[in-house]
Amino acid sequence: MTRFLFIVSLVLCASAASAQQQPGQDACARDVTRFCRPVMNNGDSAVLACLKEHRARLSKACDRVLTEHGQ
Repeated sequence: MTRFLFIVSLVLCASAASAQQQPGQDACARDVTRFCRPVMNNGDSAVLACLKEHRARLSKACDRVLTEHGQ
């Protein structure tokens, strides 16, 4: 029983963590598709560099997410 509760706790924590990341991903998803499609398979750092390169053309929501994360 204790093991079951431990596993349930881990699953709930993982779900909460992914839910917290989702708004940022949603805010930039369209911009990534629009400006960074060629580098999407090259990893997160390549996509981030691409977004920074196109900073002036990003949506306000994506720009705000990048700013909030110190980028």
